[in-house]
Amino acid sequence: MTTAPYHGRLHRTGARRLSAAFAAGLLAIAAALVAPQPAAADTPWLDVSADRYASFTVPAAYLQEQVGQVSQVVIEGNFGPSATWAEFGLTRRGDAWSGVLGPLEPGLYRYQVTGDDTKSLKDPTNGTRVASEPLLSTFFVPGESARLLADAPPGTGGAVAPLTYSSGREERTALVWTPPGYRAKGAGRYPVLFLRSADGAAATDWLDLGRTRQILDNLSAADAMEPMVVVIGDGSGSGDDRELRDLGRAVADNYRVHRDPAHQAIAGISEGGTQALRAAFTHPTRYGYVGSFSGPLTRDVDRKGAAAANRNLRLLRLYTGNVTDPGHNATYRLTKLLDRAGVRYEFDGVNPDGGANWTTWQENLVDFVPRLFRRVSDHGPSDGHLPLRREFTPPPAGTTPTPFVTRDGFVTFETTTEFADAQHVTVWANVAPGGSWLRVPLSRDGDRWRATVGPLDPWFYYYRLIVDRVPVKDVSNPTKVTTEPMWSTFLVPGRQARLLTDVPAGQGGEVTSMTYRSTVVNQDRTALVWTPPGYDPERAQPYPVLYLQHGGGQSYTDWLEMGRAKQILDHQFLDGDLVPMVVVMGNGNVSNFNQELLGNIVPAARARYHISADPAQQAIAGLSMGGGHAFGVLKAHPGEFAYVAAFSAGFGSGAGVDAAAINAGTRMLRLYVGDRTDFVYPSFMASLTTLDDLGIRYEFDGVTPGPHGWDVWQKNLIDLAPRLFRR
Repeated sequence: MTTAPYHGRLHRTGARRLSAAFAAGLLAIAAALVAPQPAAADTPWLDVSADRYASFTVPAAYLQEQVGQVSQVVIEGNFGPSATWAEFGLTRRGDAWSGVLGPLEPGLYRYQVTGDDTKSLKDPTNGTRVASEPLLSTFFVPGESARLLADAPPGTGGAVAPLTYSSGREERTALVWTPPGYRAKGAGRYPVLFLRSADGAAATDWLDLGRTRQILDNLSAADAMEPMVVVIGDGSGSGDDRELRDLGRAVADNYRVHRDPAHQAIAGISEGGTQALRAAFTHPTRYGYVGSFSGPLTRDVDRKGAAAANRNLRLLRLYTGNVTDPGHNATYRLTKLLDRAGVRYEFDGVNPDGGANWTTWQENLVDFVPRLFRRVSDHGPSDGHLPLRREFTPPPAGTTPTPFVTRDGFVTFETTTEFADAQHVTVWANVAPGGSWLRVPLSRDGDRWRATVGPLDPWFYYYRLIVDRVPVKDVSNPTKVTTEPMWSTFLVPGRQARLLTDVPAGQGGEVTSMTYRSTVVNQDRTALVWTPPGYDPERAQPYPVLYLQHGGGQSYTDWLEMGRAKQILDHQFLDGDLVPMVVVMGNGNVSNFNQELLGNIVPAARARYHISADPAQQAIAGLSMGGGHAFGVLKAHPGEFAYVAAFSAGFGSGAGVDAAAINAGTRMLRLYVGDRTDFVYPSFMASLTTLDDLGIRYEFDGVTPGPHGWDVWQKNLIDLAPRLFRR
């Protein structure tokens, strides 16, 4: 299984080794790092709100000028589960491509703009830069969980400077952080930590993406670390013993640092972690503290090496992300190797929400640095980290059905072999914050494409493949969505998703098809009807009835195939939360819905099912267009339905509305909307003002986190159904 590297667009081009010229250029780059970059004068393409929503607006004219005509635009960034690289699709609205993503977890995000898969450019209105990836920009979302990543108050932090040194015949450059109060001359000396980069990565990545300067500044200000010098090297060289020795000599010659092992530490990312581990066992008298951030050990450890490590190392601490981290399995094998050899080490546990990226490595650094050159009492894993009990192995290629879902929410997507010649394949799915949609790139694996994504929260998910910008159905997935032939679905089980799962066989209600004649379109049409367990067509009292409507571009099948209405109603009935009722899901795709409902659907339902005609026992609800239909019935026929609800829909004009009749005939008017990623949010909020001005009584459930999508509407139905037909 191939796995995409962690940084930028290297997942397409492969790791690039930094040239000697670029390394020399770090001198100028490092100098620029000490001051913030000025923003361009143009209107910003990115706005991040106080409640952590990122709004992107990209002028179409600028794109065409820079890269030519494009048919689609995405923002590529570390927005996916476990902070993986993903694509957020923008929508063309007038003269700009735009979209809103969030709420985002606090932390550092990096992104670039890409049209038609290959035409990428930097946001010219964002003055931030990533030296090793010129197309990337960054933005920081503040919050308590990311407080150590925030800039320290001016004048309180350390300093960063370049250090040029020779290794072999090559001139190389490292970056050096010195703590607050450090002076070039003085009596005291400082311990030193060497930070190693991944293969092909730049030293500047530790600052631009790892927020190393902010982490060290904040730990220092909080007196949570020993004053030390931190030396950051890139991953472009051999990383062998000679290079490390040459770097160490240059540091000792230019900085006031201790030279003894008790005051020397080394840690690294991926291959940089391998360098640190190799140094620990090859030269155990050189470093007293060693950390590996997802780094494998590529050599064995014999008894002699184990004894030397135990004798000389004061700390050997291992870190890994979850199963999306290529270092996960390597770390498992490393722990077994060290256990067999009898090497003493500490393991930080599996970061359940971290992959192979800087979000994970930032946390590793925050944990590692305070353990250096001092006594600590806590030697266990970080809070919330998990044991590492086994390697992760996805099913063999060609295993069906797909996708493959683990109990802890990791999902492996795989294509068939028909796309072996494709250039760019993604999975478009509702895996973004709040249930928004992201495109997760797949990696070529032989003649298939694959990726493991997660962890996903327990819930219901839907997706489609996009192959070279063409939507494609995952034919290995037997699920279907009638109105969206390219979509497939899957469920991540868990307590949070209980109401969306099937109840035990024989315990749920029954869904039947009801054919009715539509006088609006002059043809036979179909509705689906849910009747509760134990439904009795002969009981004395007729059942109350809910008419549940779909949205635009959908049809009567969607509330079952996408909304999980049967599962929700079954569970709520069995839990005792639901008044026994009949639910009719009709086809609302007509020019005159009021006539279709009252003249066709309702009479057909009353003729076939034992349901009430009493307005107090009738309800209507719908999503989006269906919510507009519910409002239309309320306006035109106030009092016909005592219970009315609208999901993600606006009330519209108040002209000619009989507010008094609505208040007199409506027992409950309950309204729902998604967050600011729901495109109807502005019109919905305006509707509340209209209702207030008219004096119409209503209940507002508050914002449901999520977009204009099924994650929101499922939650709306879960809230609404138990409220119906109760006094």
